[in-house]
Amino acid sequence: MGELLDVAIVGYGPVGQLLAILLGQRGWRVQVLERWASPYPLPRAVHFDHEIGRVLQSAGLADALASCTEPASVYEWRNAAGELLLQIGRDAEGSVSGWPESNMFCQPVLERVLDERARSLPSVRVERGCEVVAAREADERVRLVAKRDDGSTFSVRARFGVGCDGANSFVRGALGSAWCDLGFHFDWLVVDVLPAEPRRWDPLNWQLCDPARPTTLVSGGPGRRRWEFMRLPHETLDELNDEATAWRLLAPWGVHSGNAKLERHAVYTFRGRWAGAWRMGRWLLAGDAAHLMPPFAGQGMCSGLRDAANLAWKIDLVLASRAADVLLDSYASERIPHVRAMIELSIELGKVICVADPEAAAARDRRMVAETRERSAPVAAELPRLGPGLFGDGPAAGRLFVQDRVRWGGATGRFDDVVGGGWALVSTLGDPGVALDRELAAFFASLGGVTAHVSAAGPVVDLKGGYARWFAAHGAGVALQRPDFYVFGTAPTLGGAATLVASLRRRLSR
Repeated sequence: MGELLDVAIVGYGPVGQLLAILLGQRGWRVQVLERWASPYPLPRAVHFDHEIGRVLQSAGLADALASCTEPASVYEWRNAAGELLLQIGRDAEGSVSGWPESNMFCQPVLERVLDERARSLPSVRVERGCEVVAAREADERVRLVAKRDDGSTFSVRARFGVGCDGANSFVRGALGSAWCDLGFHFDWLVVDVLPAEPRRWDPLNWQLCDPARPTTLVSGGPGRRRWEFMRLPHETLDELNDEATAWRLLAPWGVHSGNAKLERHAVYTFRGRWAGAWRMGRWLLAGDAAHLMPPFAGQGMCSGLRDAANLAWKIDLVLASRAADVLLDSYASERIPHVRAMIELSIELGKVICVADPEAAAARDRRMVAETRERSAPVAAELPRLGPGLFGDGPAAGRLFVQDRVRWGGATGRFDDVVGGGWALVSTLGDPGVALDRELAAFFASLGGVTAHVSAAGPVVDLKGGYARWFAAHGAGVALQRPDFYVFGTAPTLGGAATLVASLRRRLSR
């Protein structure tokens, strides 16, 4: 029958890589099957936000990210006259997760970092050059058949399977999960450039809302630059998807073959859709296999990595028999509303920039310029709440919990590195652990939970006041954080710590 694995992952892009790492760090036997023998060498995604910075930190990648990302604080939208229509973001120190609001990168570089980390884990096996040709469930196991490039086939059995195999997912098709489509489709030429000499771009990331040619201009990671040009009504896809067209469109920006290398140009049809079912028995979907969105909010890959972060700790609890597999139903119920909100935001932003009619653009400009002049600061890029799932009480339940710099036990750094990530019971009023009786304390410890009293005076020192501000803003005295850094629940007093942990125990035992 062959070895029974814990989790089989189909697809080894960033989502499959991260999921393999998060499960491998917990000691589970993971087999990854990737169709292509070699990694795709050209850029695709270029942005991840502060939340994903923290997720990648939890995967042991914080140091590696420092050298392969470029922080970006504010995302500007301007019209053809250069007038400011919109500013989104805040300074690099202002995010709730302790990472810059936006981080620009080159996907092949990030994938190398993820691959090195995944392969360093002894319980993770990666096999490239093998296409999955059958995926089903039988006898409370998932079963796959894969075909290698040499034509030979082999089978894999696992307790759970996850399709992270992209927009054309074989797993999604085999399981019969249909798309829910919002019907927003536009064609854009994406051009990635390597400038020959360093050049300062100000602003670093922005949108040119010019009806003559709506254009995106952003960092492609350190030493790289990306342009995206919308297809105009009179242009064909073949006309747009041409190297000469790419150089012609770059010329007004002072970029030509004498001072830059054209790394990649490709036409994409931006879509807004998600799979109707993300779980079918022991099979689950994640990343582009489960959802697609326009790029205007920079949330496509971010959403896939959130899937991995949400799913990994739930699979862990089920595999460890600390929760019934009904817990996995909360994956879709939490993630689909969040993904839909990000798709709808991306579409609304797309409706701002994808305007090729001069009169409509002029009306848009008048309204948005007036609105921007009335604001005193950029619009904060607030992430939505997760949908209904594994949560307790409190107004912050389902929202991201804070991570800031702290000092404890002679160490200084981000909370997760100094005190510990995962399940965390945190209070600014005192030690929340004293509120737990022996039974609750033992249960929380079995989850790997940590407790912390964070304040200006310690014992965990709130070096920048981030925890004091978060608890005051949410009217909370104690908060219980989940392993994906979302708030399980809050309570107004220190004694509420016991209520939160007891609620978590009840929810997991159902």
